Amino acid sequence: MKKVILMSVVMAASLPMIAQADPGCGLGAQVFAGKDGAGSHILAATTNGISGNQTFGMSSGTLGCDTSKKVTYAAGIYLNSNMEKVARGMATGEGEALNTLADLMGVQTEDKAAFFTAMQKNFGKIFKGNSVSAEDVMASLKSVMQQDSSLSKYIS
Repeated sequence: MKKVILMSVVMAASLPMIAQADPGCGLGAQVFAGKDGAGSHILAATTNGISGNQTFGMSSGTLGCDTSKKVTYAAGIYLNSNMEKVARGMATGEGEALNTLADLMGVQTEDKAAFFTAMQKNFGKIFKGNSVSAEDVMASLKSVMQQDSSLSKYIS
């Protein structure tokens, strides 16, 4: 009975992390590589959430993180989970959170300076208020990128 209660608590505590973390890369993906099933995915996502290593993996290209692919839902999930950090990065035009978002969007190294500048210059257009949603931010961000000749190629 104690094991069932403990497992229920762990599973309930893991739910926010599962929504925030893609277990496809990071320490969790490395530890649980080759395992299938919901339990393994939950444990991989929980490991990533607890250790906070996915951002590092994406920025450095380690831990199985591959940012060379076009963005699917990962940038939106990342933004939703890291709005404050991304907002601070956009306001200053630098930072690990902004760099990670650029990586998730597939922005190549040679275009990152333009990305950082565009984000800082258009911060007020992207973050239009205190209660803006991740979806609104992403839509505004894509609109800003679409207007920039060096960044429009990253918008599909």
